[in-house]
Amino acid sequence: MDSPLLHTAQSYTPSQESLPPQNVQYRLRLPSGLPAHFTPLNPLTFVLRAALIHPNKLALAHPDVQHPRFYTFAVWCQRIQNLAYALIKYGIQPGDRVAIISPNCPLIADAHWGVLAARAVVTPINFRLTKPEVDYIIEHSGSKLVLVDHEFASLAEGITVPVVISQDTGLPDDPYEKFLAEGRHFSQERGWAGLDMDPNEDANATLCYTSGTTGRPKGVMTSLRGSYLAAIANAFEAKLSFDSVYLWVLPMFHAAGWTYPWSAVFAFSTQVTIRAVRFPDIWKHFIKSGVTHYCGAPTVQIGIVNAPEGRVLERPINAVIAGSSPTSHLIGELEKKNIHVTHVYGLTDTYGPFTRCYSRPEWREWSLEKRAEAMARQGHSFATADELRVVYSDGGDLLRDVPADGKTLGEIVVRGNILMKEYFKSPEETRAALRGGFFHTGDLAVHYPDGTVLISDRSKDLIISGGENASSLAIEQELAKFPDVLEVSVIARAHPKWGERPMAFVILQPHAEARWKGKEAEFEKELKRFAQKGLPGFARPEWVKVVKDLPKTSTGKIQKNVLRKTVAKL
Repeated sequence: MDSPLLHTAQSYTPSQESLPPQNVQYRLRLPSGLPAHFTPLNPLTFVLRAALIHPNKLALAHPDVQHPRFYTFAVWCQRIQNLAYALIKYGIQPGDRVAIISPNCPLIADAHWGVLAARAVVTPINFRLTKPEVDYIIEHSGSKLVLVDHEFASLAEGITVPVVISQDTGLPDDPYEKFLAEGRHFSQERGWAGLDMDPNEDANATLCYTSGTTGRPKGVMTSLRGSYLAAIANAFEAKLSFDSVYLWVLPMFHAAGWTYPWSAVFAFSTQVTIRAVRFPDIWKHFIKSGVTHYCGAPTVQIGIVNAPEGRVLERPINAVIAGSSPTSHLIGELEKKNIHVTHVYGLTDTYGPFTRCYSRPEWREWSLEKRAEAMARQGHSFATADELRVVYSDGGDLLRDVPADGKTLGEIVVRGNILMKEYFKSPEETRAALRGGFFHTGDLAVHYPDGTVLISDRSKDLIISGGENASSLAIEQELAKFPDVLEVSVIARAHPKWGERPMAFVILQPHAEARWKGKEAEFEKELKRFAQKGLPGFARPEWVKVVKDLPKTSTGKIQKNVLRKTVAKL
C-alpha cells in the first residue's frame, strides 16, 4: 500500500506503554495436560501471529480525528495485551461480560481482542439505541464493566457497573490510555506468557444483541471456535490478503462486525476506522487511502453509489453486501463505479454472513443486468458452514427439503460450525429457534437446480393476494429498476376483494424530486405502468406513496413493522 495514509502513519509515534519490549514472545500460556495434537481454536491467535510475522506493518489507522493514530501489528498487539491485564486487574474473571459502547475507533477494535485475551466475553452495544434499551442490555448481559466512547458516555450514566471512558485521543491523559497504562504496569512485563489460553474452544466469545424491532432484543451467544472459523471463512470469501485495506463502514457493534475485526488480522490486512458513515469521508478513502474492501447493508450502499463525490474508480473495490437483500439494480450501479459486489447472507445468530453468491465463469459473457440479477441470489454456504437447506415443516421436528425447482417456497434452516450457541438467559426461545436440530431463520426462499438459494421474503412479510403468494422482496427488486426510484419498501395492505394487496413506499432519486413535486399521482401511474412489464397482476402495487425517508433500525434495515402500523391506520 502506497498512499497518503501510509506516509502519515510512518511519522506517528505511539506512547511508551504501547511499545513492546525487546525479544517479545507472542505465545500464550498453554493449559496443563493439553494433548500435543490439539490446540483450542481461538481468534486471539490471529493477532499474535500477525505481530510475529509482520510486526512493522500498519495494522490499524484512525485518521479522521483531531488526534490521529496509526498502530503497527507489534504496537497494537502490545496495547491489546495491556487491555487484557487491565481488565484482569479490575477483577474481570473468565466468562464475565465486558460491554463496549463505541463507534468505529481503536477502543472497540482493541476490545475485540483484549476482552478475549482476558478470557471474558465481548459484548458490543449498539450506540444508536435509546438509553432504556442500553440499560436493559447492560443489566440483562450482567456486564461487569463498560468501555464507552466519550461521545456516547451519556448512555452509561446512572448505571451501577463501573465505566471506563475513552476520549479517543491516544494521549497519556485520556482515561482509556491511563487504563491501558495501568494494565502494562500490572503485568510486570510477564507478557503474553502470563495470560492463559482458554482450554475450551467452545467457551463464550461474544454476546451480541439483536435489533429488537418486535420486542426486547435477544442476546446471541457465540463461541471461540465459531468465531475462529467464521473469521477465516469471511477472510477467504472476501479475498482479504496482506495487500488489502479494509475500511470500517459497517459498525463493529453489529454482530461483532461480521467477524471482520478478526478476519482482517488473520489476512494481515490494514484496517481504517471512521467514526461515522459520512459519504465524503468514505469516497476520500476510496480514492486516496488504497481501500480494497468494505462491508455494508444495501441502504448504506445506496448512499455510497449516489453520493455527489462518487465516480468510476481507477482501482476496483470489493463491497461485501448483507443485512437485507440488495436489488439487482443496486448491484449494477455499484459495478458501474468499479465496485465489485460480494453478496453474502446471514444473521446475528450466524456470526453475520454464512452464505455467498459465487460467480460462475459463464457469467462473464452475460450482460450487466443479467449478471446483477444472478448476483442478487443468496447462493451457497461458506466453506466452514454446513449446506444450506430450504425446508417444509409441519411445525414439529420433521423437516423436508423443498424441490430444487426455483419456485416452491420453504424456510431457510441452518446448522453447523458458525451458528450461535444460544440466546442468553432465554432457554425457551433457544429451544424454539433450534427445533429439529436446525436454526430456523424465518426467511422464505426457493432452491434452484444449481443448489443456489434465493430469499423470497420474511415469513411475516409475504403478501397473500387472492390466494396467490406475492413476495415483497421480488416486487421491490422490480420497482427498484424504475430510473426515478432511489429506495422502495413494499408491504401488505388490507383489500376488501383480494384480502391483501401490495403497497409501495418510495424514496425518489434526488434528480427526480423536482420533476415529480406536486405530481405524486402521476408518478404512481407511471410506476404502476412500469410494473406491468415485470410483475403479475396480483403482485403489482395497488397503492404507491412517495416519502422522504423510510423507518430503519440502527443497523440500516427497513422497519416494515412500523410501515404496517402506518398502513393499519389508512
